[in-house]
Amino acid sequence: MPGPVAIQTHRDYLIATVHGDLSDKEVVALRDELAERVGQSRARAVIVDVTDFDVIDSFVARSLRALAITARLRGAQTIIVGIQPDVAIAMVQFRLDLEPLFAALDLDEALRILDCAPRRVTDDA
Repeated sequence: MPGPVAIQTHRDYLIATVHGDLSDKEVVALRDELAERVGQSRARAVIVDVTDFDVIDSFVARSLRALAITARLRGAQTIIVGIQPDVAIAMVQFRLDLEPLFAALDLDEALRILDCAPRRVTDDA
């Protein structure tokens, strides 16, 4: 697991806080670790906090998309939080697509979104 990333469980959500930019190898390790932990913890959602990212390049964007698709196939939604204004502007200029990811301004907003979302069918049984 990459050192500059802290992964915590909050209720049925995984929260990965990234402290600084990651190398390509660390991005892949984060993606793989979160995909594995979704199943282990039966997480309903993954929140990735990228507040400290100075840039989100095409490789990071593809890796985040792959994480979101993998998590969705395992029953969890993915929300990215903390994209800085200059990073968001650059992403638009370079036409980087994060779909099917959802984005929220910060962790509090992501938690509000998830708390209002319907639960999986298996969670109600």
